[in-house]
Amino acid sequence: MALWLSLLLATLSVSHLNGVMSLPFIYNTSSGPVAGKLNVHLVPHSHDDVGWLKTIDQYYSGANNSIQNAAVHLILDTVISALADDPNRKFIFVEQAFFQRWWREQTQKKKKTVKKLVRMGQLEFINGGWCMHDEATTHYIDMIDQTTLGHKYIKEQFRKVPRTGWQIDPFGHSAVQGYLLGAELGFDGVFFARIDYQDKLKRLNESALEMIWQPSRTLGDSAQIFTGAFYDFYYPPSGFNFDMDSFDTPIQDDPFLFDFNVEERVNDFVAYAETQASHMRTNHIMWTLGGDFQYQNAHGWFKQLDKFINWVNKDGRVNAFYSTPSIYTDEKYAANETWPLKQGDFFPYADCPHCYWTGYFTSRPALKGYVRLLSNYFMMARQLEFFVGRNPNGPNTDALWEALAVSQHHDAVSGTEKQHTANDYALRLSIAYQEAEKLVNSAFGCLVENVPKGICHSPKMQFFQCQLLNLSFCPLSESVDEMGGTLVVLVYNSLTWNRTEYIRIPVNSIHLQVMDSRGILVPSQLLPINSRLKELRRKYVKGYLGTSGGSTARYWLVFLATVPALGLNTYTISVSNEGSASASIIESMPKGSSATIRNNYLKMTLSESGLLSSIVKTGPEGNLSVESSYLYYEGNPGNDTKGADGAYLFRPIRNSASRLSISENISLITGPLVHEVWQEFSPWIHQVYRLYEGKDHVEVEYFIGPIPIDDGIGKDVIVRFSTSIDSNGVFFTDSNGRDFLKRVRDHRADWDLEVNEPVAGNYYPVNLGMYLNDDKTEFSVLVDRSVGGSSLANGQLELMLHRRLIHDDGRGVGEPLNETVCIESVCEGLIVQGKLYMQFNPSNKGSSWRRSMGQQVYSPLQLAFSSVSDGESWADNSFHSFSAMSTDYNLPENVALITLQELNTGQTLLRLAHLYEANEDDELSTKAYVDLKKMFPKRQVKSIVETSLSANQEISKMRGRLKWRVERPDETIQVVERGGPVDHQNLIVELTPMEIRTFLLKFTEVIAL
Repeated sequence: MALWLSLLLATLSVSHLNGVMSLPFIYNTSSGPVAGKLNVHLVPHSHDDVGWLKTIDQYYSGANNSIQNAAVHLILDTVISALADDPNRKFIFVEQAFFQRWWREQTQKKKKTVKKLVRMGQLEFINGGWCMHDEATTHYIDMIDQTTLGHKYIKEQFRKVPRTGWQIDPFGHSAVQGYLLGAELGFDGVFFARIDYQDKLKRLNESALEMIWQPSRTLGDSAQIFTGAFYDFYYPPSGFNFDMDSFDTPIQDDPFLFDFNVEERVNDFVAYAETQASHMRTNHIMWTLGGDFQYQNAHGWFKQLDKFINWVNKDGRVNAFYSTPSIYTDEKYAANETWPLKQGDFFPYADCPHCYWTGYFTSRPALKGYVRLLSNYFMMARQLEFFVGRNPNGPNTDALWEALAVSQHHDAVSGTEKQHTANDYALRLSIAYQEAEKLVNSAFGCLVENVPKGICHSPKMQFFQCQLLNLSFCPLSESVDEMGGTLVVLVYNSLTWNRTEYIRIPVNSIHLQVMDSRGILVPSQLLPINSRLKELRRKYVKGYLGTSGGSTARYWLVFLATVPALGLNTYTISVSNEGSASASIIESMPKGSSATIRNNYLKMTLSESGLLSSIVKTGPEGNLSVESSYLYYEGNPGNDTKGADGAYLFRPIRNSASRLSISENISLITGPLVHEVWQEFSPWIHQVYRLYEGKDHVEVEYFIGPIPIDDGIGKDVIVRFSTSIDSNGVFFTDSNGRDFLKRVRDHRADWDLEVNEPVAGNYYPVNLGMYLNDDKTEFSVLVDRSVGGSSLANGQLELMLHRRLIHDDGRGVGEPLNETVCIESVCEGLIVQGKLYMQFNPSNKGSSWRRSMGQQVYSPLQLAFSSVSDGESWADNSFHSFSAMSTDYNLPENVALITLQELNTGQTLLRLAHLYEANEDDELSTKAYVDLKKMFPKRQVKSIVETSLSANQEISKMRGRLKWRVERPDETIQVVERGGPVDHQNLIVELTPMEIRTFLLKFTEVIAL
């Protein structure tokens, strides 16, 4: 103690007046890295969820603090003030959804101060997205879009480019995050907190918490990234949390007060740092000093850190200083260390032996479906906005961009938020959807009227969309026999390939005919609308609109539409005295009898139990024995204190699931275009099998809910496909809709797995689909939203489609996942409607279907409707089809257009993605070429600049990628080819497997559409 007092008195300027020391103390915080010492990088931060226990706006303003004391505006207010007090202090900030709210409230004087702090490196934007997105339940296009929005904002306001990823809270980490939303953004490193507890223990013992992550099997070395899993969590080390509600002991260095503890606290600091360093490589370690919504009183935090830096460095055993993850990464690189190699992803995540965070892969399936629906809608709306020109005074896509970006948050689309917050996300999406819908309707009118770009804002032709078409509710089509005119059906294709697909429209008349844009009769079929859908329509239309919506439609009118690439086609439906739509044949099959439906590609057989028993394919593929059934796992209440089945965790009470049997007769509906099987497994599970003529896959539509819980048991509902495939414990799931990763039951590539939860521990996120195979056959299932999936026995695939639970799992949300829908005074559990798609192929031949069909599932044809009183006038005076591309040109089938967007700068953002991995397909896993002249034949490219993935920096000006030394299992160096530079004359874009290329284009003025 005497030594520390003497150091104190020697350091400070002391004058005695009546025995009192002069204040303030002056602390030396100017230190930086010191060679030969243990360097402790102190990283002040605040993790600010854009919604979780409170809504995003409640978190920003500080409202509803009875739930959680959090006000982001106070964090930014006090952090900026504290940083301005000392040029050595630093702080990192992530969520631009919050920052832009705060920024627009600031004076020009305050903005000038902030810009200086950013310029001097005191305030660093890290990660830089609109939110910190989830990594399991997000689609890669949404991940790119929300990151682009944040990076665009930072570049516009500060001319800065984030350098480092900071995914500290998502519950597991995807391969796509590592290579696409990391390396391909130009990041030098990425850091996170959550990895499986078994993985972490092994890495601690092997000093392998920091590694080189090589997530992409295809891109290999060219897309690897330095990755750090935190020694602790993303909170401060134990004993060093100095937020305003913390009870940790502060450093008390005033010798004239009691409890002087400089020596004690410095010893604590040094001991913790040395212990942490013993598990790390190099003499640099990081302390994350912050947590959820911390720094609402930043002055108190920084005052303590100033003291520790001063006194720890006076002590001299270790060196402490203010830092950021970017500075830390630079020092790790400069050490020239050799790092362990990590491949694949970090799923699933468990934080204790019986606590697998795999339930959220499916939690809130309706919200997940809504987000996916609007993800495609946003893609389509941006295309249309580009075609007709951005209207600064009219509706645009900006609101939908922001609402979708917020919904990618790791407590949003993940389904792990409180119910009122989920409602808020859905409301924001709905409001933004309505604005974008106005743009889309207007654009459709402009396109059929062929009005020059930038001129058409109020077309004469008015189109409308039916948002509740999935419920068979569309007033315009249902009244086609009453209005005495013609219904125009506009069909838009957002993909860059010509498409021929079936569409379904609810109608009431049986005397209808369908004509194409050339006036040629189109074959059509009338199908009855099943009773379950009619019931849902009556219920939910009233819930959405406040009215009953009138009597239910009687039929689906089904016909085959052909639509050009990146374009539209129109069809007309009118009353015909003779009628042209074919009727369906309806047959009720009693329980205990088998049934068969077939088209020109497939034959499906149902056994006497009513369950699917086989699929036979014409040609050499033969047949596949496959049974489909619905089951549910009973949720564990968590009475053993090991965790309950909840929003985050999946924890069944036993490892077997209860099967639901067919409870009613089976209905067969057959006709010239489509064949259906209607099944009821229970009053709360209904299913439709669907075979379309000319299509070689099976469509499965399901209706699940309300899941009964009056027995006091929560339930996780699954569909299970049991096949004759000898899969040997191996199956494949996608990573955010992009790569497919190999999974092995009860196995981890990086450690010897101790199996404690044989069901939940084998679940993985599924966004596109999953498949299994043997040496003969491959069986694939595609999904229309994020779900959890597994293979718990050879030849089996199962997908969790819905869950309703009655216990909280103790992971913070504080309420059970029990979604209910209240219409007027009646409340019941949520009903989920969704689709699956099945196909089987010879082994290793299914990838082309998964990739092409996956694009169609993500980007369904968009329908819009208009009524005209004079069909002949419509036929004579309107343009009935449109394609943005040359009529004889489609993009290669291994390439997708994922972004076409006119920005507020006048530039056009273009992204092209190769859809295949290396060696995935014999013909399509090859270099592809896109001809931009044919893609934009009505425009002339004035300039083209290739950029990073988020379009915030030119490729030619990006920092060189850091070359890390890696401990390789073998010493071979992987050489990965990338597409070459774009010649400004030929305008040919090359793409190699799994490559995404981003460009900013400028066009000359367009004369006509």
